[in-house]
Parts: sequence; C-alpha cells; structure tokens
Amino acid sequence: MTLVTRLQTSYSRNNPRLILLAGMAGLLAVSACTSSTSIPSEVARIETAQGSAENIGSLTAVIRANPNDPVAYNVRGSAFGKSGNTSDALRDFNKAIQLNPRYFEAYANRALIHRIEGNLSAAAADYNSAIRINQNYDKAYIGRGELYRRAGRTNEAFNDFQKAIQLDTTDPRAYHRRGLIYQSRGQHDFALDDFATAISLAPNSPEPYNGRAISYIALGQIDNAFDAVNFALNLDDNNAESWANQGLIWEQKGENDKARKSYRRALQLNANFEPARNGLNRVGG
Repeated sequence: MTLVTRLQTSYSRNNPRLILLAGMAGLLAVSACTSSTSIPSEVARIETAQGSAENIGSLTAVIRANPNDPVAYNVRGSAFGKSGNTSDALRDFNKAIQLNPRYFEAYANRALIHRIEGNLSAAAADYNSAIRINQNYDKAYIGRGELYRRAGRTNEAFNDFQKAIQLDTTDPRAYHRRGLIYQSRGQHDFALDDFATAISLAPNSPEPYNGRAISYIALGQIDNAFDAVNFALNLDDNNAESWANQGLIWEQKGENDKARKSYRRALQLNANFEPARNGLNRVGG
C-alpha cells in the first residue's frame, strides 16, 4: 500500500472534515478537524448568546416575565447550546417553534444541536424547514451544506455554500468550506481565494490558515505553507491539527527531528489524532 493510500484511508476514516489532496507527488496533509463528540465552534454563533450560568439565569427571568415569547426561548436555547447543555437547548428550541412554527432561526439552531447529538436526519429536516420558510437564510444553507459535506455529498454541499455566498453572507464558514471542496477537487487557486476571504471575515480563526497551508503544500509552495501554519499556531497553539500540519511541513523539508516534536505536540493535545500518529511513525517517533 502506498503512502498516499495509507494516508487517504486513515484520514477519511478518522475525521469527516479531512480533505485528501489527490495527485500530490509527496506527502499529504489534512484540513480542519473537529471531533464528532465535541461541541463545534458554530454553537458560539447561534444568536451569539453567552452560555454562562449568570446569563442563563437572566434569560430565565425574561422568560418568566414573557412566557409566550418565542425569541426569549430561542436566545436561552442558544445559551444552553453554548454551555454544552444540549437537552435544555432542544427543549427551548422546541418551545420557540411551538410558539412560532415559522421561526426559521429556531429551526436552524435546533438543527445544529441535533447535529451535535448525532441525529443527522433530524438536523437535515430542520435545515430544510428553515429554508422552506426563508429561502434567503444563509446560515441554514451553510449548516445543511456541512451535513452534505460530512456525508461525502460534495456537489450538494458546494451548491449550498455557493447559495449562501450568492446571498452575500458574511459568515466565514461558507467560504472556508467551499474552499475545502475546491481543495478536494484540486482547484487550489480557487481554494486559496476562498480561504483568503474566510480569513478576512474571521482573522482570529486558525482553520482557514490551515486550509491555506494544505493548498500551498499541494502547489509546492512549502515556505508559504509554513508561514500559514505558524500563523495558525500563533492564533491557537493548542490546535492539534496545526501542530500536525507543521510536522508534515518539517517532514517535507527533511527535518525529521523537528517533525517529531511537532507530531508529538499534536498527540499531547489529542492522543487519538491518527494523522499525527502516522506522521510520527513515518519519521521514526
């Protein structure tokens, strides 16, 4: 089995957000990763509510004063979602939708919680409901597109991200994830354009910098890839993917001692991150 085949097998098996760069003569790297058991960063974006106990207490007081206000339930549900309390989040989104069956934001928020809990069919149904109610709701297209992308339905995912972008979304996820699809198709110039837009919209997020690094590797621009990964690490030095990508670049440069250090750091942060484990095995870790 070739190195490319081994990487493709391990990467696709262990992370739904990994992108294989076909046609590379050398090593491959991975794009943004998220554990299926963790609360994804999108929770922080739903209605921007904070998940502190103090804030949830304040929202509860608002609901007591306005028990038939769907907006109050939607906002508190978002706060519960941000805190990781998915059962209470679902309860509040259910109540918001019961009070207003055309509350498309609540459908999209509930869809995200369903996705976190692994109920993908319910998530898809809620995104579809949100889109039926409001065909111009960009976040529902982005959420549904991510469901499609994780399921390997990349053409449908691309269409949803494209639709959100056509709606003039300012959500960086649409550009980042469309970039990942361009990347998977070997269209790295388009991917780099999308990563650049995502960075302009979310300059403190390491994910598009890691995506940028992967395309630079595919194009043989190793120094540019190294700069992108190091920028990602400056933003968040507890990101296992960034360390693994840095290890891969050191490996490409023939600096195996430095590669080992980067791979080991990635595994300290995520002991189950198989791309880092495989990289460490390659460099004799």
